[in-house]
Amino acid sequence: MSNIDERDVTNEDESFADLLEQSLSDCSGHLEPGQKVTARVLKVGAECIFIDTGHKGEGVVDLKEFTDPDGAISVQEGDTISAYFLSSSRGEMRFTTRVGGGASGTAQLEEAWQSGVPVEGVVEKEIKGGYEVRLAGSARAFCPFSQMSLRRVESPESFRGNHFSFRITDYGERGRNIVVSRRILLEEEHKRLRDEALAALGEGMTVSGTVTSLRDYGAFVDIGGVEGLLPVSEVGWGRVKDVRDVLNVGQQVRVMVKSVDREKERVSLSLKDTLADPWETVGETYPEGSFHTGTVARLAPFGAFVTLRDGVDGLVHISRLGAGKRINHPREVLAEGETVEVKVESVDRENRRLSLTLAGAARAAEEEEAALDEFRRRSDEAPKRMGTLGDMLQAKLKKK
Repeated sequence: MSNIDERDVTNEDESFADLLEQSLSDCSGHLEPGQKVTARVLKVGAECIFIDTGHKGEGVVDLKEFTDPDGAISVQEGDTISAYFLSSSRGEMRFTTRVGGGASGTAQLEEAWQSGVPVEGVVEKEIKGGYEVRLAGSARAFCPFSQMSLRRVESPESFRGNHFSFRITDYGERGRNIVVSRRILLEEEHKRLRDEALAALGEGMTVSGTVTSLRDYGAFVDIGGVEGLLPVSEVGWGRVKDVRDVLNVGQQVRVMVKSVDREKERVSLSLKDTLADPWETVGETYPEGSFHTGTVARLAPFGAFVTLRDGVDGLVHISRLGAGKRINHPREVLAEGETVEVKVESVDRENRRLSLTLAGAARAAEEEEAALDEFRRRSDEAPKRMGTLGDMLQAKLKKK
Protein backbone atom coordinates (compact mmCIF):
# COMPACT_ATOMS: atom_id res chain seq x y z
CA MET A 1 0.00 0.00 0.00
CA SER A 2 1.31 3.37 -0.99
CA ASN A 3 2.30 5.84 1.69
CA ILE A 4 1.44 8.81 -0.55
CA ASP A 5 -1.58 10.74 0.69
CA GLU A 6 -4.22 11.26 -2.01
CA ARG A 7 -4.64 14.87 -0.81
CA ASP A 8 -0.94 15.47 -1.47
CA VAL A 9 -1.37 14.24 -5.04
CA THR A 10 -4.38 16.50 -5.53
CA ASN A 11 -2.54 19.50 -4.08
CA GLU A 12 0.48 18.71 -6.20
CA ASP A 13 -1.68 18.54 -9.35
CA GLU A 14 -3.30 21.84 -8.49
CA SER A 15 0.07 23.43 -7.80
CA PHE A 16 1.38 22.11 -11.10
CA ALA A 17 -1.64 23.49 -12.93
CA ASP A 18 -1.16 26.87 -11.29
CA LEU A 19 2.51 26.89 -12.20
CA LEU A 20 1.73 25.88 -15.78
CA GLU A 21 -0.80 28.65 -16.21
CA GLN A 22 1.58 31.15 -14.62
CA SER A 23 4.36 29.97 -16.93
CA LEU A 24 2.16 30.34 -19.99
CA SER A 25 1.07 33.75 -18.78
CA ASP A 26 4.71 34.79 -18.32
CA CYS A 27 5.59 33.59 -21.82
CA SER A 28 2.72 35.60 -23.25
CA GLY A 29 4.62 38.79 -22.44
CA HIS A 30 2.70 39.75 -19.29
CA LEU A 31 -0.35 41.04 -21.15
CA GLU A 32 -2.51 43.14 -18.89
CA PRO A 33 -6.31 42.98 -19.07
CA GLY A 34 -7.48 45.67 -21.46
CA GLN A 35 -4.13 45.84 -23.27
CA LYS A 36 -4.52 46.43 -27.01
CA VAL A 37 -2.65 44.21 -29.48
CA THR A 38 -2.42 43.78 -33.24
CA ALA A 39 -2.93 40.16 -34.32
CA ARG A 40 -3.18 38.00 -37.43
CA VAL A 41 -6.17 35.71 -37.96
CA LEU A 42 -5.01 32.07 -38.06
CA LYS A 43 -8.34 30.27 -38.39
CA VAL A 44 -12.05 31.05 -38.44
CA GLY A 45 -13.87 28.42 -36.40
CA ALA A 46 -17.52 27.67 -35.79
CA GLU A 47 -17.76 29.74 -32.60
CA CYS A 48 -14.54 31.72 -32.42
CA ILE A 49 -11.55 32.85 -34.42
CA PHE A 50 -7.97 32.00 -33.52
CA ILE A 51 -5.37 34.74 -33.68
CA ASP A 52 -1.59 35.02 -33.50
CA THR A 53 -0.57 37.89 -31.23
CA GLY A 54 3.15 37.16 -31.22
CA HIS A 55 2.94 35.70 -27.71
CA LYS A 56 3.04 32.08 -26.65
CA GLY A 57 -0.37 30.44 -26.78
CA GLU A 58 -3.24 31.04 -29.18
CA GLY A 59 -5.64 33.91 -28.78
CA VAL A 60 -9.35 33.49 -29.33
CA VAL A 61 -12.10 35.99 -30.11
CA ASP A 62 -15.82 35.29 -30.12
CA LEU A 63 -16.97 34.90 -33.74
CA LYS A 64 -20.13 36.89 -32.92
CA GLU A 65 -18.00 40.05 -32.89
CA PHE A 66 -17.39 39.59 -36.63
CA THR A 67 -20.87 38.42 -37.61
CA ASP A 68 -23.49 40.88 -38.86
CA PRO A 69 -27.27 40.47 -38.31
CA ASP A 70 -27.55 38.58 -41.61
CA GLY A 71 -24.95 36.04 -40.50
CA ALA A 72 -22.16 37.28 -42.79
CA ILE A 73 -18.63 36.96 -41.36
CA SER A 74 -16.44 40.02 -41.93
CA VAL A 75 -13.06 38.41 -41.23
CA GLN A 76 -10.98 35.70 -42.90
CA GLU A 77 -7.69 33.89 -42.40
CA GLY A 78 -4.68 36.15 -42.87
CA ASP A 79 -6.49 39.36 -41.90
CA THR A 80 -4.95 41.66 -39.31
CA ILE A 81 -7.18 42.85 -36.47
CA SER A 82 -6.87 44.89 -33.28
CA ALA A 83 -8.12 43.30 -30.09
CA TYR A 84 -8.08 43.79 -26.32
CA PHE A 85 -6.78 41.15 -23.93
CA LEU A 86 -9.34 39.83 -21.44
CA SER A 87 -7.83 36.88 -19.58
CA SER A 88 -5.66 33.75 -19.88
CA SER A 89 -6.57 30.20 -18.90
CA ARG A 90 -4.63 26.99 -19.63
CA GLY A 91 -2.60 28.65 -22.36
CA GLU A 92 -5.65 30.08 -24.13
CA MET A 93 -5.82 33.85 -24.21
CA ARG A 94 -9.22 35.46 -24.59
CA PHE A 95 -9.56 38.70 -26.53
CA THR A 96 -12.31 41.00 -27.69
CA THR A 97 -12.40 43.73 -30.30
CA ARG A 98 -14.98 45.69 -28.32
CA VAL A 99 -18.07 45.28 -26.25
CA GLY A 100 -20.94 46.19 -28.53
CA GLY A 101 -24.68 45.82 -28.73
CA GLY A 102 -26.75 42.70 -28.30
CA ALA A 103 -27.33 40.33 -25.41
CA SER A 104 -23.74 39.09 -25.40
CA GLY A 105 -22.58 42.68 -25.02
CA THR A 106 -24.80 43.22 -21.98
CA ALA A 107 -23.35 40.14 -20.30
CA GLN A 108 -19.83 41.42 -20.93
CA LEU A 109 -20.23 44.92 -19.46
CA GLU A 110 -19.07 44.00 -15.97
CA GLU A 111 -16.13 42.06 -17.40
CA ALA A 112 -15.32 45.06 -19.59
CA TRP A 113 -15.29 47.26 -16.49
CA GLN A 114 -12.99 44.87 -14.61
CA SER A 115 -10.57 44.40 -17.53
CA GLY A 116 -10.68 47.94 -18.89
CA VAL A 117 -11.83 46.89 -22.35
CA PRO A 118 -13.59 49.70 -24.27
CA VAL A 119 -17.32 49.49 -24.86
CA GLU A 120 -19.32 50.82 -27.78
CA GLY A 121 -22.03 53.36 -27.08
CA VAL A 122 -24.35 55.91 -28.65
CA VAL A 123 -24.76 59.38 -27.18
CA GLU A 124 -28.53 59.56 -26.63
CA LYS A 125 -29.06 62.99 -25.12
CA GLU A 126 -27.61 65.77 -23.04
CA ILE A 127 -28.51 65.70 -19.35
CA LYS A 128 -27.40 67.64 -16.28
CA GLY A 129 -23.63 67.57 -16.06
CA GLY A 130 -23.06 65.34 -19.07
CA TYR A 131 -24.60 62.86 -21.50
CA GLU A 132 -26.73 59.76 -21.38
CA VAL A 133 -25.06 56.98 -23.36
CA ARG A 134 -26.77 53.80 -24.56
CA LEU A 135 -24.50 50.78 -24.25
CA ALA A 136 -25.08 47.09 -24.98
CA GLY A 137 -28.70 46.01 -24.92
CA SER A 138 -30.76 48.34 -22.77
CA ALA A 139 -27.89 49.48 -20.54
CA ARG A 140 -27.57 53.19 -19.95
CA ALA A 141 -24.47 55.04 -18.78
CA PHE A 142 -23.51 58.56 -17.79
CA CYS A 143 -20.58 60.41 -19.36
CA PRO A 144 -19.61 63.75 -17.71
CA PHE A 145 -18.98 66.69 -20.04
CA SER A 146 -15.30 66.72 -19.01
CA GLN A 147 -14.89 63.06 -20.06
CA MET A 148 -16.27 63.35 -23.59
CA SER A 149 -13.27 64.95 -25.32
CA LEU A 150 -9.73 66.16 -24.73
CA ARG A 151 -10.69 69.80 -24.99
CA ARG A 152 -13.77 71.79 -24.19
CA VAL A 153 -16.13 72.12 -27.14
CA GLU A 154 -18.28 75.11 -27.99
CA SER A 155 -21.32 73.01 -28.99
CA PRO A 156 -21.86 70.09 -26.55
CA GLU A 157 -25.00 69.07 -28.46
CA SER A 158 -22.84 68.15 -31.47
CA PHE A 159 -22.04 64.78 -29.84
CA ARG A 160 -25.69 63.64 -29.82
CA GLY A 161 -26.38 60.61 -32.01
CA ASN A 162 -22.70 59.73 -32.47
CA HIS A 163 -21.20 56.27 -31.90
CA PHE A 164 -18.05 56.29 -29.75
CA SER A 165 -15.87 53.94 -27.75
CA PHE A 166 -15.89 54.45 -23.97
CA ARG A 167 -14.07 53.09 -20.93
CA ILE A 168 -16.29 52.08 -17.99
CA THR A 169 -14.91 53.92 -14.94
CA ASP A 170 -17.63 52.95 -12.45
CA TYR A 171 -19.95 49.96 -12.48
CA GLY A 172 -22.46 49.81 -9.65
CA GLU A 173 -25.81 48.37 -8.68
CA ARG A 174 -25.35 45.44 -11.06
CA GLY A 175 -25.19 47.66 -14.07
CA ARG A 176 -27.86 50.19 -13.11
CA ASN A 177 -25.24 52.82 -12.28
CA ILE A 178 -22.53 53.01 -14.96
CA VAL A 179 -20.15 55.91 -15.56
CA VAL A 180 -18.05 56.00 -18.73
CA SER A 181 -15.24 58.11 -20.16
CA ARG A 182 -14.25 58.70 -23.75
CA ARG A 183 -11.45 61.06 -22.79
CA ILE A 184 -9.37 58.26 -21.22
CA LEU A 185 -9.29 56.38 -24.52
CA LEU A 186 -8.42 59.55 -26.45
CA GLU A 187 -5.55 60.24 -24.06
CA GLU A 188 -4.26 56.68 -24.40
CA GLU A 189 -4.40 56.90 -28.19
CA HIS A 190 -2.70 60.28 -28.11
CA LYS A 191 0.08 58.86 -25.93
CA ARG A 192 0.49 55.86 -28.23
CA LEU A 193 0.83 58.11 -31.26
CA ARG A 194 3.22 60.37 -29.37
CA ASP A 195 5.42 57.46 -28.30
CA GLU A 196 5.50 56.07 -31.85
CA ALA A 197 6.30 59.48 -33.30
CA LEU A 198 9.06 60.12 -30.73
CA ALA A 199 10.62 56.74 -31.49
CA ALA A 200 10.67 57.52 -35.21
CA LEU A 201 12.05 61.06 -34.91
CA GLY A 202 15.70 61.85 -35.46
CA GLU A 203 17.77 65.01 -35.51
CA GLY A 204 18.04 66.52 -38.98
CA MET A 205 14.74 65.07 -40.23
CA THR A 206 12.38 67.36 -42.12
CA VAL A 207 8.71 66.77 -41.26
CA SER A 208 5.32 68.35 -41.88
CA GLY A 209 3.33 69.84 -39.04
CA THR A 210 0.46 72.06 -37.99
CA VAL A 211 0.84 75.16 -35.82
CA THR A 212 -1.26 74.54 -32.70
CA SER A 213 -0.51 77.61 -30.57
CA LEU A 214 1.54 80.81 -30.56
CA ARG A 215 3.55 82.20 -27.65
CA ASP A 216 5.87 85.17 -27.13
CA TYR A 217 8.85 82.81 -27.22
CA GLY A 218 7.77 80.80 -30.27
CA ALA A 219 5.16 78.40 -31.64
CA PHE A 220 4.07 74.84 -30.85
CA VAL A 221 3.77 72.57 -33.87
CA ASP A 222 2.02 69.18 -34.01
CA ILE A 223 4.19 66.84 -36.09
CA GLY A 224 2.01 63.75 -35.94
CA GLY A 225 1.10 63.09 -32.34
CA VAL A 226 4.03 65.06 -30.90
CA GLU A 227 4.08 68.77 -30.20
CA GLY A 228 7.45 70.38 -30.80
CA LEU A 229 8.61 73.88 -29.92
CA LEU A 230 9.60 76.20 -32.73
CA PRO A 231 11.54 79.02 -30.98
CA VAL A 232 11.09 82.51 -32.35
CA SER A 233 14.81 82.54 -33.24
CA GLU A 234 14.24 79.54 -35.54
CA VAL A 235 11.27 80.96 -37.46
CA GLY A 236 13.33 82.65 -40.18
CA TRP A 237 16.74 83.93 -41.14
CA GLY A 238 15.62 87.46 -40.41
CA ARG A 239 14.99 88.91 -36.99
CA VAL A 240 11.40 88.08 -35.90
CA LYS A 241 10.08 90.21 -33.06
CA ASP A 242 6.63 88.61 -32.84
CA VAL A 243 5.94 85.09 -34.14
CA ARG A 244 2.32 86.14 -34.73
CA ASP A 245 3.52 88.34 -37.59
CA VAL A 246 4.76 85.24 -39.43
CA LEU A 247 2.63 82.25 -38.37
CA ASN A 248 -1.04 81.49 -37.71
CA VAL A 249 -2.74 78.73 -35.70
CA GLY A 250 -3.70 75.92 -38.08
CA GLN A 251 -1.00 76.81 -40.62
CA GLN A 252 0.80 73.91 -42.29
CA VAL A 253 4.59 74.14 -42.14
CA ARG A 254 7.68 72.11 -43.02
CA VAL A 255 10.16 72.07 -40.16
CA MET A 256 13.47 70.43 -39.32
CA VAL A 257 14.01 68.48 -36.10
CA LYS A 258 16.81 70.19 -34.17
CA SER A 259 16.84 67.96 -31.09
CA VAL A 260 14.81 65.17 -29.42
CA ASP A 261 14.70 64.53 -25.67
CA ARG A 262 12.71 61.30 -25.39
CA GLU A 263 13.01 61.15 -21.61
CA LYS A 264 11.39 64.55 -21.16
CA GLU A 265 9.33 64.19 -24.37
CA ARG A 266 10.62 67.46 -25.76
CA VAL A 267 11.28 68.23 -29.40
CA SER A 268 12.94 71.37 -30.74
CA LEU A 269 12.15 72.44 -34.30
CA SER A 270 13.44 74.90 -36.88
CA LEU A 271 11.66 76.50 -39.80
CA LYS A 272 14.73 78.55 -40.68
CA ASP A 273 16.80 75.47 -41.52
CA THR A 274 14.32 74.44 -44.22
CA LEU A 275 14.80 77.77 -46.02
CA ALA A 276 17.68 78.80 -48.30
CA ASP A 277 20.62 80.29 -46.40
CA PRO A 278 21.06 83.87 -47.66
CA TRP A 279 24.77 83.78 -46.75
CA GLU A 280 25.43 81.16 -49.43
CA THR A 281 25.21 83.86 -52.12
CA VAL A 282 26.15 86.92 -50.09
CA GLY A 283 29.47 87.35 -51.93
CA GLU A 284 27.70 87.59 -55.28
CA THR A 285 24.79 89.67 -54.03
CA TYR A 286 26.83 92.10 -51.91
CA PRO A 287 30.35 92.28 -53.40
CA GLU A 288 32.95 94.59 -51.93
CA GLY A 289 32.55 98.15 -53.19
CA SER A 290 28.83 97.80 -54.01
CA PHE A 291 26.17 100.19 -52.72
CA HIS A 292 22.85 99.04 -51.17
CA THR A 293 19.86 100.29 -49.22
CA GLY A 294 19.22 98.83 -45.77
CA THR A 295 17.39 99.39 -42.49
CA VAL A 296 19.05 100.22 -39.18
CA ALA A 297 18.14 97.16 -37.08
CA ARG A 298 20.03 97.83 -33.85
CA LEU A 299 22.34 100.40 -32.30
CA ALA A 300 25.23 99.33 -30.10
CA PRO A 301 27.96 101.38 -28.40
CA PHE A 302 30.47 100.23 -31.05
CA GLY A 303 28.32 100.81 -34.13
CA ALA A 304 25.08 100.29 -36.02
CA PHE A 305 23.74 97.01 -37.46
CA VAL A 306 22.06 97.46 -40.82
CA THR A 307 19.80 94.77 -42.34
CA LEU A 308 20.27 94.41 -46.08
CA ARG A 309 17.84 91.46 -46.36
CA ASP A 310 16.37 88.82 -44.04
CA GLY A 311 19.27 87.09 -42.33
CA VAL A 312 21.97 89.42 -43.69
CA ASP A 313 23.12 92.21 -41.38
CA GLY A 314 26.22 94.37 -41.69
CA LEU A 315 28.04 96.59 -39.18
CA VAL A 316 28.83 100.25 -39.63
CA HIS A 317 31.55 100.89 -37.07
CA ILE A 318 31.16 103.97 -34.88
CA SER A 319 34.40 105.39 -36.32
CA ARG A 320 32.62 105.58 -39.73
CA LEU A 321 29.59 107.44 -38.48
CA GLY A 322 30.83 110.84 -37.40
CA ALA A 323 31.89 112.15 -40.83
CA GLY A 324 35.31 112.81 -39.42
CA LYS A 325 34.03 113.99 -36.04
CA ARG A 326 34.21 111.91 -32.87
CA ILE A 327 30.81 110.75 -31.53
CA ASN A 328 29.99 108.97 -28.27
CA HIS A 329 27.15 106.73 -29.55
CA PRO A 330 25.66 105.85 -32.97
CA ARG A 331 22.29 107.26 -31.85
CA GLU A 332 23.80 110.70 -32.39
CA VAL A 333 23.73 109.99 -36.12
CA LEU A 334 21.21 107.18 -36.75
CA ALA A 335 17.91 105.84 -35.37
CA GLU A 336 16.59 102.28 -35.33
CA GLY A 337 14.22 101.65 -38.25
CA GLU A 338 15.86 104.35 -40.37
CA THR A 339 16.52 103.56 -44.03
CA VAL A 340 20.11 104.24 -45.09
CA GLU A 341 22.34 103.71 -48.09
CA VAL A 342 25.58 101.90 -47.36
CA LYS A 343 28.68 100.70 -49.13
CA VAL A 344 30.11 97.21 -48.59
CA GLU A 345 33.72 97.51 -47.49
CA SER A 346 34.50 93.84 -46.80
CA VAL A 347 32.79 90.41 -46.82
CA ASP A 348 33.64 87.59 -44.40
CA ARG A 349 31.25 84.81 -45.43
CA GLU A 350 32.82 82.21 -43.17
CA ASN A 351 32.13 84.26 -40.05
CA ARG A 352 28.98 85.84 -41.53
CA ARG A 353 30.22 89.40 -41.24
CA LEU A 354 29.78 92.41 -43.49
CA SER A 355 31.69 95.62 -42.87
CA LEU A 356 29.78 98.68 -44.06
CA THR A 357 30.12 102.42 -44.23
CA LEU A 358 27.51 105.08 -44.90
CA ALA A 359 27.25 105.79 -48.61
CA GLY A 360 27.48 109.58 -48.15
CA ALA A 361 30.76 109.34 -46.28
CA ALA A 362 32.03 106.72 -48.71
CA ARG A 363 31.24 108.87 -51.74
CA ALA A 364 32.79 111.93 -50.10
CA ALA A 365 35.95 109.92 -49.43
CA GLU A 366 35.95 108.62 -52.99
CA GLU A 367 35.56 112.15 -54.37
CA GLU A 368 38.35 113.37 -52.13
CA GLU A 369 40.59 110.52 -53.23
CA ALA A 370 39.72 111.18 -56.88
CA ALA A 371 40.58 114.87 -56.51
CA LEU A 372 43.93 113.99 -54.89
CA ASP A 373 44.72 111.51 -57.69
CA GLU A 374 43.94 114.19 -60.27
CA PHE A 375 46.21 116.69 -58.52
CA ARG A 376 49.05 114.15 -58.45
CA ARG A 377 48.57 113.35 -62.12
CA ARG A 378 48.71 117.02 -63.13
CA SER A 379 51.73 117.58 -60.95
CA ASP A 380 53.60 114.77 -62.72
CA GLU A 381 52.70 116.15 -66.15
CA ALA A 382 53.63 119.84 -65.39
CA PRO A 383 57.00 121.18 -66.95
CA LYS A 384 59.91 121.25 -64.58
CA ARG A 385 60.86 124.71 -63.26
CA MET A 386 64.09 126.18 -61.89
CA GLY A 387 63.69 124.49 -58.59
CA THR A 388 65.22 125.33 -55.26
CA LEU A 389 68.65 126.94 -54.59
CA GLY A 390 69.96 123.54 -53.62
CA ASP A 391 68.90 122.12 -56.99
CA MET A 392 70.69 124.94 -58.82
CA LEU A 393 73.95 124.43 -56.88
CA GLN A 394 73.84 120.68 -57.46
CA ALA A 395 73.38 121.23 -61.22
CA LYS A 396 76.34 123.68 -61.36
CA LEU A 397 78.63 121.23 -59.59
CA LYS A 398 77.73 118.52 -62.11
CA LYS A 399 78.79 120.80 -64.98
CA LYS A 400 82.23 121.22 -63.46
